[in-house]
Amino acid sequence: MRTALLVRFLLTIAAGLLLATVFSEVAFGLQRNTVSRPPRTVELVIPAGTSDQVARGTSSIPQDLVIVAGDTLLVRNQDTVAHTLGPLYIPSGSSASLRLGQAGSLSYACSFEPSKYFGLTVQEALTLGVRLEGIIVAGVPLGILIGLYSLIVRPLKKPGPSQTSP
Repeated sequence: MRTALLVRFLLTIAAGLLLATVFSEVAFGLQRNTVSRPPRTVELVIPAGTSDQVARGTSSIPQDLVIVAGDTLLVRNQDTVAHTLGPLYIPSGSSASLRLGQAGSLSYACSFEPSKYFGLTVQEALTLGVRLEGIIVAGVPLGILIGLYSLIVRPLKKPGPSQTSP
């Protein structure tokens, strides 16, 4: 009976891990997560005419940006006037960069948005190790629950009098 219980336990843990893997990877694929990559240089272009758009209360630059911790934000100014982004001063026709090493939500003062702020969300890279950890954290309890339910639905058979050992 102990062997049967151990086999059932191992099979249900394996089933839980398999289901967690399938659900996790399907959800990951549906989210089209952009932080499952190593750090790189992310370019933000301030196009020509931005200062005129800001004066009219509009902007063609997205207000929020999601990047990976360790990325370098490279800001290229193609406008005819100098712009700022937090600690960066970007003269016309030049560029400046900022390395973002820690995860968090940042809000920088800037001159190329009508709201005068630019939001950055810095996320930890979603590595294979993080994905595997999530699968294990979800899969093992799921396997245990499957095992418990399997004992309710189909209990182990008690050994009969002829199957008992002395």
